[in-house]
Amino acid sequence: MDAHADARIAVAVVIVNYNAGPVLADALRSLVDDSTITWDALVVDNASRDGSIEGVEGIAPWVRVIRNRENVGFARGVNQGLAATTADLVLLLNPDCTIGPGATAELAGVLQQYPDCAIVGPRILDPDGSIQGSARGDPDMLTGLFGRTSALRRLLPGAAVAKRNVVDVGAAAPGAASVVVDWLSGACMLARRSSVMRVGGFDERYFLYWEDADLCRRLRNAGLHVRYVPQAVAVHQVGRSSSTAKVASIRAFHESAYI
Repeated sequence: MDAHADARIAVAVVIVNYNAGPVLADALRSLVDDSTITWDALVVDNASRDGSIEGVEGIAPWVRVIRNRENVGFARGVNQGLAATTADLVLLLNPDCTIGPGATAELAGVLQQYPDCAIVGPRILDPDGSIQGSARGDPDMLTGLFGRTSALRRLLPGAAVAKRNVVDVGAAAPGAASVVVDWLSGACMLARRSSVMRVGGFDERYFLYWEDADLCRRLRNAGLHVRYVPQAVAVHQVGRSSSTAKVASIRAFHESAYI
């Protein structure tokens, strides 16, 4: 029997792709290399024109593709993936994100430890190894000034408002296996399907950006919580898809922030 058949944790992987190039295949290969899980992947392609979908052929026989005729956005694409898969645990993975060996099993262990936990997320790194800041505080009117990439946060990293917007998990819970946070980056998160469906999935008003913050807020309002798991690691090359449509991405960012 191969590693796929031997693995103990069943996970449905959903990747929404738009012109991500060769990194899409890298994302899938990072899962192939993980012998701790058994998984099926659904790639929802939003009318890519760069050959990225053709690049996934042959990576694994359990990778399926939904080809949309137009770019329907991230939230709607994820919902398509959720509707077309059945496993109770769903790994949402950006096409420009690779997940480390054993990370999915680590995330699943924490999720199963806490019945009221809906979503868990790993420590996400930039390709240079620096921490990306994927665990965050609930957005408010100051997020635009002290958010993850803002100049004020870089200038005043020790300010309370900066620490609230991008959680310093090591300082908040040194040595903890996981810590409760307001929301996690949708670049890589493991979700309990029943919890996500309980709140109606992703809000499709969000074409791109902020849909992860909205989902986590609605889950918290439903009496559930989300957890950050720093022992699990993923690497995210930010913006591979959005860089192919910069003007549209900037507009979508601000439209979603307004919502």
